[in-house]
Amino acid sequence: MHNPVSQTTATPRASARPPANAAPARERLDPTPGEPPASDRPLDAAWLRALCLNAGADDAGFVELGRAGLAEERPHIARAFPRTRSLISVVVRMNRDNVRNPARSVANAEFHHAGDEVNVVARRITAGLERAGIHALNPPMGFPMETDRWMTQRLWVVGHKPVAVAAGMGRLGIHRNVIHPRFGNFILLGTILVGAEISAYSRELDYNPCLTCKLCVAACPVGAIGADGAFNFSACYTHNYREFMGGFNDWVETVADSRNGRDYRRRVHEPETVSVWQSLSFGANYKAAYCLAVCPAGEEVIGQYLNSKKEFTEEVVRPLQAKNEPVYVIPGSDAEAHVHRHYPHKTVRHVRNSLRPRGIPALLAGMSASFQRQAAGSLNATFHFTFTGPTRTEATVAIRGGTIKVEPGLNGISQLHVVADAETWLGFLAKERNLLWALITRKVRIKGNPKWLLAFKRCFPT
Repeated sequence: MHNPVSQTTATPRASARPPANAAPARERLDPTPGEPPASDRPLDAAWLRALCLNAGADDAGFVELGRAGLAEERPHIARAFPRTRSLISVVVRMNRDNVRNPARSVANAEFHHAGDEVNVVARRITAGLERAGIHALNPPMGFPMETDRWMTQRLWVVGHKPVAVAAGMGRLGIHRNVIHPRFGNFILLGTILVGAEISAYSRELDYNPCLTCKLCVAACPVGAIGADGAFNFSACYTHNYREFMGGFNDWVETVADSRNGRDYRRRVHEPETVSVWQSLSFGANYKAAYCLAVCPAGEEVIGQYLNSKKEFTEEVVRPLQAKNEPVYVIPGSDAEAHVHRHYPHKTVRHVRNSLRPRGIPALLAGMSASFQRQAAGSLNATFHFTFTGPTRTEATVAIRGGTIKVEPGLNGISQLHVVADAETWLGFLAKERNLLWALITRKVRIKGNPKWLLAFKRCFPT
């Protein structure tokens, strides 16, 4: 068995910290160490690592573009920076007690300041490479993103997590966050696309620092993380990201739908309005991120947990569980049932589903993210969909044992076959079109018992 406390295998890795006699990174205007590399051979890994640490990174790893773990990222990387030959994964630590504090203003300030630091560090590294004659690009750590792609393509330029894993900076825990072998999940990530080869590349960790202690499962107010490793994206997105992207759209629509100030105050409580204002003026705030807060993994983190699991739970986990707070859920969702069952002292706030795709490819690709396995119950059925319009699309959706599988084409025997005009069906899902009208006008046709459509709808509450 691998020792989850001390074993690290990513290379090249010296210390994750600069030498004790090194000047603080923030005092350096030019972080480039020593002589610049020769342009006719790969970048020296030791020189590059020193550049990253002198720029303020707490750790950094290098990965070649052709690494198997980056297969899904390569098309996006090529679109963003065609010169890319290698990637640098940058790690910046966060202050643990800030992230763990039940006052989420403290945690959110930490997230924002650490995120700004990642961008500064990545920019310094990119500047150092540019001065050395090396082409490089540093996409933002998080926001801003390519918002013109909303609900049609992914917004982020590069996925920092798969790059970090490939570069040996950690592994994904059960909570889908990267756990660094030393710093745990109290890190933020940056990525630099480099137009050059590097003399030595890092290896992935050959063990996972995740303890599978499932404290993240216990702490999540909406039950987004299953004890069996399943993840309810919709639940996490709806609550934790309430003041980001889709949740903000829902708030704007609530303002537009309100008849007057009194009606608006009936729909949105004043503290919620102030919270939106705070997010607009300071930066969008996470409502929970408790999975990060309670994670005890990592060499420099695990000691308190191992000394006394009970004390760790009482000091770190219980205050977050006991907090009185609004929890944002879609009516009829698994998240709503979870709050009622496990957190009756928290206030359920119903909101609309903001995962509203504007195209059939996005609809089919996003079904697994919106699927509610508890609401599906014992449903065992196959559904065929034929979408007409400028482009005809056929798909099969199979729901069995609380799982969903979406495949192209009409496969097997279905309990229900829906033939629908694509624009009409998307409008119905967005509550902009009336299904009865669509059936009467034959914009939507159903082959099979309508009860199966109701059963299908129960798996995707809106």
